[in-house]
Amino acid sequence: MASLRRWWPHLVLGLLAAGLLWELDRGEGGRRELAALQARVEAQRAENAKLSQRNAALAADVAELKSGEAAVEDRARAELGMIKPGETFYRVVDPDAPAPPGDAR
Repeated sequence: MASLRRWWPHLVLGLLAAGLLWELDRGEGGRRELAALQARVEAQRAENAKLSQRNAALAADVAELKSGEAAVEDRARAELGMIKPGETFYRVVDPDAPAPPGDAR
């Protein structure tokens, strides 16, 4: 009985330390939650960098379109298939290429 009285404070302190370590590792705001949050932050930073590059490319396109008619004309020709009066439009078709959807060949 005397040895139990001598060791019980150590046992209580050991259990308390184990509980605190458990809380530090797995509790709210613990190391696991911190690691998950850091991974989410890093993924968001990568997404932000990608979107920032896209924004820069779009800003360059806007500046180019505002700078003159040549850029607008090039885009209208490439994307809309527009031609000037007096021009003749020729479409070169690869016979081996699959037909695009909605194309009646």
